[in-house]
Amino acid sequence: MKFIDEAKIAVFAGTGGNGSASFRREKFVPRGGPDGGDGGRGGSVIAVADRNINTLIDFRYTRAYRARNGESGRGADCNGKGADDIILRMPVGTVITDLNTDEVLVDLAVDGQRTVIAKGGKGGLGNLHFKSSTNRAPRQTVPPEPGEERELKLELKVLADVGLLGMPNAGKSTLIRAVSAARPKVADYPFTTLAPSLGVVRVDVNKSFVIADIPGIIEGAAEGAGLGHRFLRHLSRTRLLLHLVDIAPFDDTHDIVHEARAIVEELRKYDETLYDKPRWLVLNKVDRLDESDRAQVVADFVKAYGWTGPVFTISALTGLGCKELTYAIMAHVDEYQAAEIITTDTTPLTEDLPPAEE
Repeated sequence: MKFIDEAKIAVFAGTGGNGSASFRREKFVPRGGPDGGDGGRGGSVIAVADRNINTLIDFRYTRAYRARNGESGRGADCNGKGADDIILRMPVGTVITDLNTDEVLVDLAVDGQRTVIAKGGKGGLGNLHFKSSTNRAPRQTVPPEPGEERELKLELKVLADVGLLGMPNAGKSTLIRAVSAARPKVADYPFTTLAPSLGVVRVDVNKSFVIADIPGIIEGAAEGAGLGHRFLRHLSRTRLLLHLVDIAPFDDTHDIVHEARAIVEELRKYDETLYDKPRWLVLNKVDRLDESDRAQVVADFVKAYGWTGPVFTISALTGLGCKELTYAIMAHVDEYQAAEIITTDTTPLTEDLPPAEE
């Protein structure tokens, strides 16, 4: 299935039903009083996070979603029936934004999370509400409320602990295949990866983390070059970035120091928050270097690059150094989770759902 991580839709909640202006008319009941019922509530449009859905492809084919209007009230004090709500199931990690105001309505980050994205209108009041000792035959009613209408942007950001960052053919897909059960396409040409893929890395029986692979990034990605700029958003939820560098490219004309710096600069241009995330340098394909010269080549690159953070040397193809890398990542993820401060927020994550009709 083609990976779809962005869509635009329009949602229309239902209008409430009209209130009734009715009077009781029965044999042997002269001058019966008002008995007009209220209109029913219009249907709402509700978004639900569903972990069994992976893409937004369904929302590319259907762009408009309309809930039904509530039924009108009737005589004999009969209220109209409320309309059913529309449930839109979306992948976990979907961010819903109002296109007209750029307001982020909700971030569906938890499976089963529900929120009303277009609220149905209340039904109108019938004339039964207006009877009094001085107004025995009221004919006024309250009109119903219209349902909300919104144009929305749906943006999927995958949920992962670790994100892979690097130039095309740096070995990101090979690495994710080596440490997890994920099987992204691997080939000897650039841009083999055309869509993000996730892999679960199991370090121990009860210890695992999720790693995300996105298409390779090239210089100018922040301005739209290549494919990686479309998927950089998927790195925004990660806790750690692994910057993969091909330490032994086939083509000697490649300036790997310049390419490594270019990737980081594209990250900074795209999002300063993403740029400030913890980042480790992972030098891949060391198996293609002579073992006697390997340490010197790595030291020369690190010095020329000016890197002072953690450095790992691996071969994703042979598995050299991959186990040590995954253990270090797991320790970092555990430390990150332990350091998180749990705060109590009195603001509800989602808007209250409409009350059930009696």
